[in-house]
Amino acid sequence: MIPGHLPNLNEIIAVSKQHHMKYSTMKKDYTALVMIHARNLPKVGKSDFVITWYCKDKRKDKDNIIAGTKFLLDGLVKGGTIKNDGWSEVGNITHRFEVDKRNPRIEVKIYELDMANR
Repeated sequence: MIPGHLPNLNEIIAVSKQHHMKYSTMKKDYTALVMIHARNLPKVGKSDFVITWYCKDKRKDKDNIIAGTKFLLDGLVKGGTIKNDGWSEVGNITHRFEVDKRNPRIEVKIYELDMANR
């Protein structure tokens, strides 16, 4: 669970237009935020991910919100939960959306795949 929200696509684009280092700083900061919350999770092999975005309202489009997936997966790699965020480690990613005005957050459920049954 990550409290709050991650930057949406419009915010990422706006920062990228300001200066090339601003996006780099944004990515580093938000990846570190996810890493902090992931560092005590067990290591997993190839997994499916269900990401529930609890937003404070419905003002942002869902396709903009899911841009934060980049920070989530990179943070899981940095935190040691997954080895990498390529096709060999990441199966399917499912996005769900809810509204929680009092407690916006992102919840990530990780389902390790049983490779023997695939």
